[in-house]
Amino acid sequence: MQFKTDVMSLLGKIISYCKRKDCKETTEEPVSKFLIVGLGNVGAEYEGTRHNAGFMVVDALAKEADARWSLERHAYRTEIRHKGRILVLIKPTTYMNLSGKAVKYWLQAEKIELPNLLVVVDDLALDPGIVRIKKQGGAGGHNGLTDIEALLGTPNYNRMRMGVGSSFGRGHQVDYVLGRIEGEDLVKMEEAVKTAGDAIKCFVTQGIDRTMNLYNKKGNAHNSGDKETGDKEERS
Repeated sequence: MQFKTDVMSLLGKIISYCKRKDCKETTEEPVSKFLIVGLGNVGAEYEGTRHNAGFMVVDALAKEADARWSLERHAYRTEIRHKGRILVLIKPTTYMNLSGKAVKYWLQAEKIELPNLLVVVDDLALDPGIVRIKKQGGAGGHNGLTDIEALLGTPNYNRMRMGVGSSFGRGHQVDYVLGRIEGEDLVKMEEAVKTAGDAIKCFVTQGIDRTMNLYNKKGNAHNSGDKETGDKEERS
């Protein structure tokens, strides 16, 4: 009789353990979430322009994942997954100069920490086809970055710089950045967008330092010079 009692007690413990293993009494590890912001201007008249390089990158990521955009507060938003990570992609609808409003709102709404933010932006200081990733830096006259820094209260956030070149005469910067990418520059940009997508996947899985080491190589799409963004003319 004692033997039977001991066996029943052991079976009870095994059943209880199995129930816990079925996740009924366990908690799952939190899933890492990232905010990837492509900067640009909304509207058909801005599609394919240099200033919308950020939009191009997140659009490509969404298309690859067959994700659909929805118009939400301050931005078009969609969500994709990569190796267990959640990537919240947004395209601010505030226009470039007020990008910080969308970035701040979605960081808070999604409860995403600042180290998991990556802003993708066009950069006149880099030749077309070049991609550079940085942990922090100045706005360099870029109104979108200026507003983000002001709203976040810090320049210490990750950004990806998409080279668009600076082949314009004095006083024609606005026309240049709002001009459409064509010809050889378009070929280079398309390649850079692919590189940027790979770099973003690396960022969410391996971190910003590893991503910088792998992708900040001179001429990652085509040979190019690289200098810190520092053009002080205003951009639209």
